[in-house]
Amino acid sequence: MKQNSLTDFINEVIVELQQEGRFATAYIYKYTLRAFTQSVGGGEIFWGGLNRGALRRFQTYLEDLQKSYNTISTYIRALRAVYNRAVDRGLVAGEFRLFANLKTGVASEKKRAVTASQMQKLVRRPGNRELSPKVCQAQDTLSLMILLQGMPYTDLAHLHKNDLNGELLTCHRQKTGTELCVKVVPEAMVLIDRYRNNEPDSPYLLNFLSGTCSDKEAFEEYQEKLRELNSQLSKLPELCGVEGVKVSSYTARHTWATLAKYCQVPEEIISEGLGHSSLEVTRTYLKSFEGDELEKANRIIIDYIVTGNKNVWSKI
Repeated sequence: MKQNSLTDFINEVIVELQQEGRFATAYIYKYTLRAFTQSVGGGEIFWGGLNRGALRRFQTYLEDLQKSYNTISTYIRALRAVYNRAVDRGLVAGEFRLFANLKTGVASEKKRAVTASQMQKLVRRPGNRELSPKVCQAQDTLSLMILLQGMPYTDLAHLHKNDLNGELLTCHRQKTGTELCVKVVPEAMVLIDRYRNNEPDSPYLLNFLSGTCSDKEAFEEYQEKLRELNSQLSKLPELCGVEGVKVSSYTARHTWATLAKYCQVPEEIISEGLGHSSLEVTRTYLKSFEGDELEKANRIIIDYIVTGNKNVWSKI
């Protein structure tokens, strides 16, 4: 087998991932290669350039750029995955503990949830100013993610028309494939109707994505929509008079889970409502719950945001 350089091999892996439809992973590998190349001063990197010293310098380089722990970990783990793949293919001899003592774990991020009163302000149109159409859509999207049990934007944007049957929304999560069932409350149905996709050739329930792209173009279209959403959401705190918070596409999900815990909703119910498939997220074994239990949990959180009255799960 040809002895590729590290640069050649990563580019080959990126092409393979794209052919497999794994565009998100290919995207991470692309930026990992770019950052690692910059850390060594540019040019082609040969396998000898991937050593303990270079890896430590790469980590320091990212730290000097003030990258977060999780960003650094993502890049280091991407290099490790590529290295392991090269070892499996016989391109290089595996070096024991090459990636030891580097940042490869996952750290708890800064607080992404907001309080019930803050969320109430964020999803209401401010009476003292007019919002642009793009900000209004971002605000509605934030509302819809909260109303649909903290649904991630990727799942929301990729909902299909046949996922909605009356008031029951059933889909599979983009990240894990876990089935997620949501009883659509009236407030959410209003927003779904507002952004419903009426194009007969599009499979999507909402008009966030065109439905006309495929493969790499579809991934790039989604990434562009996500960037635009986060850009507009970042403007909401100032426009809505909410100080000291940052808002992004993660805010709805973290807020739903945090408020559910604050209202003493059992962790098993929270797990089911979020569609988790890993105990690293919720610590408890996932089991199925009747739809009315999930609906009750969602209603508690919505009412808490709207009215400010905290109904505790155990009292209902």
